[in-house]
Amino acid sequence: MDPLAALRLQIEWGADEALADLPQDRLAANPHAPLPTIAPAPRPASAPPIAVRSQAQQVAAQAQTLEQLRRALEQFDACPLRQTATKLVFADGNPASGLMLVGEAPGAEEDLAGLPFVGTSGKLLDRMLASIGLDRSLYLITNLIPWRPPGNRPPTDSEVAQCLPFLIRHIELVRPKILVLLGALASQALTGRTDGIRRLRGQWLDLSLPRLETPVRTLPMFHPAYLLRTNAAKREAWADLISLKIALTEI
Repeated sequence: MDPLAALRLQIEWGADEALADLPQDRLAANPHAPLPTIAPAPRPASAPPIAVRSQAQQVAAQAQTLEQLRRALEQFDACPLRQTATKLVFADGNPASGLMLVGEAPGAEEDLAGLPFVGTSGKLLDRMLASIGLDRSLYLITNLIPWRPPGNRPPTDSEVAQCLPFLIRHIELVRPKILVLLGALASQALTGRTDGIRRLRGQWLDLSLPRLETPVRTLPMFHPAYLLRTNAAKREAWADLISLKIALTEI
């Protein structure tokens, strides 16, 4: 494999942080030397801390504008992801468009840029939406988790519970006519459904939120990162895009 391609592959897999000052020549290592032991990482607690979630709900509810919500997130230090991320990834695009897309969590490139969906997955999503006549002036895009989890690991249940009130308030302030949920994590967190994304995708749902008078028409779809790994799913993704385009013409 080309060395540059191998490096790109490691970055896509999340191996973007050095663990030692110098590389180890494993070919020259003593084959009889004992392997170093690494203590297993503690398993994250499955139950979210109720106090932190309650604090997040109170802080998010006080935001009356998107700028206030952004500042509230920047100052919210109860979520540990804030301490390890480079930048807050809040949103990008047009909040007045009537169309809002929600992904899962930022990756390495989003963490550096402070913008959602600017990496490989984002470029695929841009091409997908361009195929039905959409660019970022015609929708708003954000994530369920506004800070990158270390090494691109999946967010814990606790981290999802801490960030969800801010996303709900984000949707309430934007008041979109159509909401697109990209991937299982965002779809399950907002709808409360436990179905996998293959079962959820393509179904139009009505999402009711506390401060919205009417439900929001909501469409779960495959995350573009999944489509990069699964070519067979692209036909279903195209069907969902056509369904989205038809729904947009109705509003």
